[in-house]
Amino acid sequence: MGYENKKVAGFLLLVGALQFVLGMIISEALYPGYSTSNNYISDLGVGPSALIFNSSVFLLGILIASGAYFIQRAFNSKLFSLLLAVTGIGAMGVGIFTEHFGLAHTIFSLITFLFAGISIIFSCKFERPPFSYLSIILGAASLVSLALFGSGIYLGLGKGGMERMIAYPVLLGAISLGGYFIGDSKNGK
Repeated sequence: MGYENKKVAGFLLLVGALQFVLGMIISEALYPGYSTSNNYISDLGVGPSALIFNSSVFLLGILIASGAYFIQRAFNSKLFSLLLAVTGIGAMGVGIFTEHFGLAHTIFSLITFLFAGISIIFSCKFERPPFSYLSIILGAASLVSLALFGSGIYLGLGKGGMERMIAYPVLLGAISLGGYFIGDSKNGK
């Protein structure tokens, strides 16, 4: 008995985001003196927790990109699949090109953050209200935070805190969307 493509996509998104959240928490705990307010998330990729963090963000990317394949099969949406695939490739790039790589790391981080926010907003087309509204809010919050972060406006959260306001909404969105796709028995093959 095969699984529905939508459920497989949901499982991949859910597991990818959950394992990354846990990997980030473990990395923060293992990094002496790490501050979620004053340190960038990517500092975890070059410190004592680098192996855990980089493996976790790379795995996140693989699972999102794999999920994009099953999204395409379930919904025949080239745009949504492409948005997710680019997000996944960006995350893999973050895991490979740590902040020591300078511009390459910045580009992959921007790709990941930007396309993740857009992907979560776009996912509303495959959800029913009121859940679809949550996706719009989470994606928009991430993109607004990205614009503020890029402008150097941290709203008193510090650079690390503001960066988390970009990452956390899309991670919550991916976890929610994954669970939604797993539990939804309509609108997909």
